[in-house]
Amino acid sequence: MIGPREIGVNTWVWTSPLTTENLGDLADRARRFGFGLLELPVENPGEWDPNSAAEVLAGYGMGARIVGAMGPGRDLIDPLYRADTQDYLRHCVDVALAVGSPTVAGPFTAATGRVWRMDAGDRSRVVEVLREALRPVADYAAERSVTLAVEPLNRYETSIINTVDQALYALEPLLDRGVGLALDSYHLNIEERSPAAAIRAAGEHCRVVQVCGNDRGAVGGDHTDWDSFLDALDDIAYAGPLTLESFTADNDTIAVAASIWRPLARTQDELARSSAEFLTELQLSRASGTGAAGRNSADGDAADGDSADRVPADTSPADKAANISAREQQ
Repeated sequence: MIGPREIGVNTWVWTSPLTTENLGDLADRARRFGFGLLELPVENPGEWDPNSAAEVLAGYGMGARIVGAMGPGRDLIDPLYRADTQDYLRHCVDVALAVGSPTVAGPFTAATGRVWRMDAGDRSRVVEVLREALRPVADYAAERSVTLAVEPLNRYETSIINTVDQALYALEPLLDRGVGLALDSYHLNIEERSPAAAIRAAGEHCRVVQVCGNDRGAVGGDHTDWDSFLDALDDIAYAGPLTLESFTADNDTIAVAASIWRPLARTQDELARSSAEFLTELQLSRASGTGAAGRNSADGDAADGDSADRVPADTSPADKAANISAREQQ
């Protein structure tokens, strides 16, 4: 079993766009909730300064991961936008280097939300175009020891890569040559017959894992089988972070892009905090061998078990880890 993985949070949980001015507040908030890293979106180059971000995060003892955004006008399939999109992805790689991120994750195919029907011949041609369009960017990333982690999206957001199998086929010539996969529990829940089997199929090519509840809200209390999810990550020896990616409904642009039509929690802070607590408890209970019986249930009631093995609910995630580690050494 892989030990407790670091947990991160995307700043989209609170705001869009990320700016140099709001980064410090978000880092402070995330750190207090128990997150060890921030996932930083590069929506438009220049909205935040990578060198300043690196300094801020270092001050909080936090790491960084970079994600790209394939908004309107970013498209590797359409020749009208291909060159600009390649330049944008190279910029994302440069940003990753500046903040110390080993990956740049995102749905690097066509603009998110652009969907169309394809027969087998059409799909084959699109795959060939995608491979050739990604190749120079993948080379650029590989030369700098950064991986472009391409994310399968659900059928409502793209026609090209919806499943892990499709991603493995489309990206096969580029895998481990500057390209890997980013797996998001939300999209896996929609498109895969078995998210755990899909994770195992991705295997060593899985470089980024994003998580949220099945409704795009908080992790925990939803119908996702999180034990099975982590079992599969253990089986492929994925030791990277688990990063919460959800979105605020308070920003018009991001709400429309992510189809967030209602609040997903009473507050965005609550969404983040409860996710951090759930992921921490889940991982520590697995590491200590208590399993599901030793964790709090979805509604917050304490599970049956020896009270001496329980950690007070108001204990911070970091202190919970230390508490359980100390018990294991007794």
